[in-house]
Amino acid sequence: MTEDRSLTPQGSLSASLTRRQLFGHGAIGLGTAALASLLPRDLLASDAPSQIGGLPGLPHFPPKVKNVIYLLQNGAPPHVDTFDYKPQMEKFRGQELPESVHKNQRLSTMTQGQKSKAVLPAFTKFRQYGECGAWVGDFMPHIGSIADEVTFIKSMHTTQVNHAPAITFFLTGAELPGRPSMGAWATYGLGSESQELPGFVVMTSRDKEASCGQIFYDFYWGSGFLPSKFQGVKFRGNGDPVLYLSNPDGMSREVRRGLLDDLATLNELKYAEFGDPEIVTRIAQYEMAYRMQASVPELTDIASEPKHILDSYGPEVTREGSFAYNCLMARRLVERGVRFVQCFHAGWDHHRNLSTQFEIQCRDTDQPSAALVKDLKQRGLLDDTLVIWGGEFGRTPFCQGDINDTKTLGRDHHPYVFTIWMAGGGVKRGFSFGESDDFAYNPAKDPVHVHDFQATVLHLLGIDHEKLTYKFQGRHFRLTDVHGRVVKEILT
Repeated sequence: MTEDRSLTPQGSLSASLTRRQLFGHGAIGLGTAALASLLPRDLLASDAPSQIGGLPGLPHFPPKVKNVIYLLQNGAPPHVDTFDYKPQMEKFRGQELPESVHKNQRLSTMTQGQKSKAVLPAFTKFRQYGECGAWVGDFMPHIGSIADEVTFIKSMHTTQVNHAPAITFFLTGAELPGRPSMGAWATYGLGSESQELPGFVVMTSRDKEASCGQIFYDFYWGSGFLPSKFQGVKFRGNGDPVLYLSNPDGMSREVRRGLLDDLATLNELKYAEFGDPEIVTRIAQYEMAYRMQASVPELTDIASEPKHILDSYGPEVTREGSFAYNCLMARRLVERGVRFVQCFHAGWDHHRNLSTQFEIQCRDTDQPSAALVKDLKQRGLLDDTLVIWGGEFGRTPFCQGDINDTKTLGRDHHPYVFTIWMAGGGVKRGFSFGESDDFAYNPAKDPVHVHDFQATVLHLLGIDHEKLTYKFQGRHFRLTDVHGRVVKEILT
């Protein structure tokens, strides 16, 4: 006699369940927990932690900072003209860079075949700043004024010689697009402290006068194979910071709330049927968008900022989409609990017209960058925030073009050594780490690789970079791939 399995609910389910549905339903327990996290906070226990989302067991150890602001200078600032003072290069101006220094290393195609590699010293004067005596180029006086708050890393090096792969490598740990970005990893592991704003926000800017801006690719702040709710939310530079933030004409906030409730019910039914975690992400994104309709207008209303604060960021601070405006927004975002803020500024790709374009970029970024650090400090936020400033690589200590023609004079991409700086909780103040050689061409002491930089940033957030992983296509991936060491020498 054949058993009639249809007589029991289990029998009915097993008889009708397809293989795809079986695997889909296997994720429902996790998804239910995720759906529960979307409930209004006043419905949760009063002793619930302030952190929203994140993985159990994280942070792995007490963090030095809660938030990160990454001021990424897209196009690569020239280290020789900003923070890596090499006065001895003046003796070799116009002379051929010795082969023993450049060793015929790989360069971009723009100078790989260039017959001459004429040494080009800094074309601006340097001076010392602060008690630490850091040497900073004259076009960066405001950053010089915060030298005692900063750790300069002068031995950074990377493997990539072109912009997009180099930025992708810095932000995702891989040269090719498709991996999660640093901000996505941070919010995946730690969650956010804000229910009203995304945990990871991105802003971009470029100078109106610059002729050498770079493209901003979405994968610079993408979530890769992590759930898409961890990707960065890009704030636009004009109009509504986020598209469709305003309700259509004739739709009240109450009607919008009812529409979203009905839509959530439909999505929950679909999730119960298929168990697809991306449905949970969709519900979360709709809810976040609704909250942002109230939180973003308050965030971007800078009328309440004191005049002396606005003045400290420079004359461009009121121009939406400028680097100065974005720096002020970055402070207001971390003030409201946003975990990771990424500010890109394009225009540093000076293959020619270096003598004019370099000054423009310094003018745009110097004062706002320093003002951000000072503003965070006077509000007591710098102890909990890490500020990072730097490009995807440096620029060559030899000239591209004719050294006697200022219109064609420039510097090519240089991955072998360059300088970045950090300020904030957990890093030493008024400190320089690592050195380049006499021609600022290769590391001479304490080299720091991109994966070391990534491991150090995660460490400051309380994350062991070897333990924050995600299984994808049968392999456990991490931001630092299989490399990286924490640069403990710069930590307090």
